[in-house]
Amino acid sequence: MLKKSLIAKTDAAASASQIFEGNGFRITYLTSRLIRFETGSFTDLPSTAVWFRRFEGGNMNVAQQGKTITVETDTCVFIIENLVPYSVAFKDTKKVEIFSKQKNLKGTCRTLDMTNGKAKLADGFVTENGAYLFDDSKSLLFDEGGRFTKRKGTGKDYYLFAYGKDYRGTINAFYKISSPVPLIPRYALGVWWSRYHAYTQQEYLDLMHRFKKEGIPLTVATVDMDWHWVKIKKKFGLDYNGWTGYSWNTDLFPDYKEFLKKLHEENLHVTLNLHPADGVREYEDMYERMATAVGIDPQTKQPVKFECSKDEFWNAYFDIIHKPYEKDGVDFWWIDWQQGTKSDMDGLDPLQALNHYHFLDNAENGELPLILSRYNGAGSHRYPLGFSGDTLISWKSLDFQPYFTVNATNAAYTWWSHDIGGHMFGTRDDELYLRWLQFGVFSPIMRLHSSNMLALGKEPWKYKGEVCRAAKEWLNLRHKLIPYIYTMDHRTHEEGTALCEPMYYSYPENKNAYEVPNQYMFGSELMVCPITKPTDKKVLMASTKAWLPKGRWTDIFTCRSYEGEKTLELFRDLESIPVLAKEGAIIPLSADEGNFCGNPESFEVWAFSGNGTFELVEDDGSVDFKNHTAKTKFEIAYNNNTVTFTVNAATGDTAVLPQKRNYKIRVRDIEVDGKELIFEINGADIAQTYTVTAQNAQRLTGETAEEKAIRILSRWQGFSLKKEICCRLLEKNDNRDILGVFNKAALPKSVKAAVNEELECLN
Repeated sequence: MLKKSLIAKTDAAASASQIFEGNGFRITYLTSRLIRFETGSFTDLPSTAVWFRRFEGGNMNVAQQGKTITVETDTCVFIIENLVPYSVAFKDTKKVEIFSKQKNLKGTCRTLDMTNGKAKLADGFVTENGAYLFDDSKSLLFDEGGRFTKRKGTGKDYYLFAYGKDYRGTINAFYKISSPVPLIPRYALGVWWSRYHAYTQQEYLDLMHRFKKEGIPLTVATVDMDWHWVKIKKKFGLDYNGWTGYSWNTDLFPDYKEFLKKLHEENLHVTLNLHPADGVREYEDMYERMATAVGIDPQTKQPVKFECSKDEFWNAYFDIIHKPYEKDGVDFWWIDWQQGTKSDMDGLDPLQALNHYHFLDNAENGELPLILSRYNGAGSHRYPLGFSGDTLISWKSLDFQPYFTVNATNAAYTWWSHDIGGHMFGTRDDELYLRWLQFGVFSPIMRLHSSNMLALGKEPWKYKGEVCRAAKEWLNLRHKLIPYIYTMDHRTHEEGTALCEPMYYSYPENKNAYEVPNQYMFGSELMVCPITKPTDKKVLMASTKAWLPKGRWTDIFTCRSYEGEKTLELFRDLESIPVLAKEGAIIPLSADEGNFCGNPESFEVWAFSGNGTFELVEDDGSVDFKNHTAKTKFEIAYNNNTVTFTVNAATGDTAVLPQKRNYKIRVRDIEVDGKELIFEINGADIAQTYTVTAQNAQRLTGETAEEKAIRILSRWQGFSLKKEICCRLLEKNDNRDILGVFNKAALPKSVKAAVNEELECLN
């Protein structure tokens, strides 16, 4: 039998009060907007997608007339024709939606391997009108012993979602029956170093020292497949390929335990790459033990096959191969499965089994579990993180990734990790590298990675000076953002709200929210508009289309504010992208130095004028984190030119926090006597509440409209005489219709768009 840690905890059999059974069909009430409809053979076992069905019953009336079945709940009326779900009527809106005619907003896909731009996405759970029919009929089940098993019979297993434009409601309903998104370890939210390269032990340690010397914090050290023996014929005289391997290459890593120890001493967490397809061969260090464990005589030198269907293989695979390395210092595993979708068990994709069992086994160590692997369909959110694969280095690839990342929320998949900077081939482009890195800072996982081509390293110092300097600043910003992102990590786990969310989740009734596929909310406080196209040569800035919802939005870098609702083209220099904070936003940043990524002793808090609150969430990083979580609430108020900021006493298990903390609070869009408003609270007792106040506070003021227009004209890479003519026209323009003047002057589109953005700024 499978060891205990490999058996997932499920509760898949619904109670009798939830079920109506008719002639050849069964209906299960899950919520008033979600029901299950089965035909033929029924099952109470969990599927790979659905683990939980036992809930408190609700009002459900079922009636059958001929071939029509009507299911009425408190909120909906579901219609089933000829044993196929047909439509749903929403009682609150009186709308009737036919399941087969829904516009699906798409979900995600298994991998972006070898793509250069767009990839085809499968359907997600979200449709524009909010009725979705999820067919779970073909998924495998789990038996009582935690093993994958095939379904019996040929019946259908449908889940009918009817949440209208409450898209979060749809996704949360799926989490309710499938399981919540696990909490991601805090260290995974920093900067990762990864490269497909045959490093030596000393070379890798020297590289980590170089990052430290350059002032670039890292939290995860990835060692690709060359950690194990790769050139099998050359080393052992055996005709095997080297993709699969489990024994350290002692030519490259003469003392791997010391190697792992030194990485941990630098506050780095370690993951190693796996390609498990070829099992365990006779040259592996643990071959004799593995062979004996699965019933093979080691003297035969018969390979231990990778066999998904055998309990003894899985138990030995983890206890003999992986657990010893984890005790030595390997924190989690990168499952780089690329060997197809078939296994020794009919219908079971090996990737699905690997993701499932690896994630469960990693939790056995008592810390928050983690893997890095490819997506494998509904339910994959249980096994973060996603590894999107090997993309080509191109603007097309970058342009697709924000949409791809954010849209995966529709498939309930919230933690994609990309090869930031692209993986292979393409053309060297320093601007592309920096833009990709900027997106990476505001993506779920910031993982630098590239192929083994010698000139494709992603180290910042391999790029020109200004790009290198900017890259360092961005990578440091990502590290500082860990407290904010980890709080959102908790929100995802507890509330089902993704870190990166499509705009239409917050504004489902506004058509503009559907027309900015690369724009997204990044947690509760920020809206990100990545730049994914090269610089316009006329204004020497790159731009992106953005829709600003109603309210005041302030760029966290330029501190320039805009008033929604409007659609704009936003222009930025190479060093910046539009990241807009809502009014009253509060963003806690770590001010601790180095690779340390635990609960900080010092904070730099970015705040923006308005009335807002933010509750920082911190814990001890264990699987028992719910009993060891502390919260600190921040508040800002801006009224009558007075700014008040409060750091409330911490609540919960405050033993997980430093007992004294330092705060530097920067109110980014406020000046007092012409200087940025900064509060400092040093040596603050976490058990106490602190309030600081500033009078005579003014929101930033900027240039006049004419000054803004002339500044853009100055940037314009065009004939000086044309620019001078425009300036003279401005002087003669009494009504200050600047865009009207520029339209008469027949300026380039990018110049006019840049001027328009400037005029829309409030400061």
